[in-house]
Amino acid sequence: LGTCSVSPLVLASYHRNRTLTTLARGGHICLYFGFAMSFFGLATMLILFTMALERCLALGRPYFYERFLSPRTGLVALPAIYTFSAAFCSLPLVGFGRYVQYCPGTWCFIQMHLDSHQHDGELGGLNVTFSLLYATLLLFLILAVLLCNLSVIVNLARMHRRGQRTRRVTTLEQPRAPTGCGRHMFSMAEEIDHLLLLSIMTITFVICSLPFTIRAYVNKFSGAEADHEWDLLALRFLSINSIVDPWVFAILRPPVLHFLRSVLCCQLSPPAPGSGAVSPAVTKLAARLD
Repeated sequence: LGTCSVSPLVLASYHRNRTLTTLARGGHICLYFGFAMSFFGLATMLILFTMALERCLALGRPYFYERFLSPRTGLVALPAIYTFSAAFCSLPLVGFGRYVQYCPGTWCFIQMHLDSHQHDGELGGLNVTFSLLYATLLLFLILAVLLCNLSVIVNLARMHRRGQRTRRVTTLEQPRAPTGCGRHMFSMAEEIDHLLLLSIMTITFVICSLPFTIRAYVNKFSGAEADHEWDLLALRFLSINSIVDPWVFAILRPPVLHFLRSVLCCQLSPPAPGSGAVSPAVTKLAARLD
């Protein structure tokens, strides 16, 4: 939704060879563009944080999770996230902060550096303070998501080690089960799949989000002249996060990895002629994919 709401303006700017501020009188397009970029960026971060916190509580505090959290909580959390993001990103529209156009004139965002042409130094400092507040909020979300995902990874690693010990005891006490037909093998595979997914999502999230946060602090405290190329690069990284994360989550989610592993390991081979039995692994995989 965020991409679709701002991309036509960029295409129109290039098509007419005009900047966003000159596409319409009053600079309303620039204000809309800056609000949309900051709103969808913050809302995406908050949703990722909520998902990470939910996973962390589900594995780390299962009794608390079972008692106090329910699907209704998610229905309340989403409107709350969008309301908070809209209210926070509306502050520049009422005077605290400012949305400005950046080079090459095809995008607008929060003012991240002092404007030499602005005579009111106090107002300019207030505008940059809002960018610092926005960057601090993103930094907090980055650290919170990182800590939650690391907690989930640690819990999954502990489950994996407990499962290995249980399998070793079971192997010593009982006859060996046919390869690929035990429930524990799928349990171990699921743990590894979750570890892989969370690790890649966490790395992607940190790499894409940190450049903007660092750039905002540099612009605030360094006092150096504005470098629009670095500002543009930081915003591109911030935008890539909301594009890449859904694809990573869709491609690397456990059911897809289970299917690929089963195909590569030939676990989906048909039963022998005359036998109506279906392996438990195939049955469970079919149920999950269904």
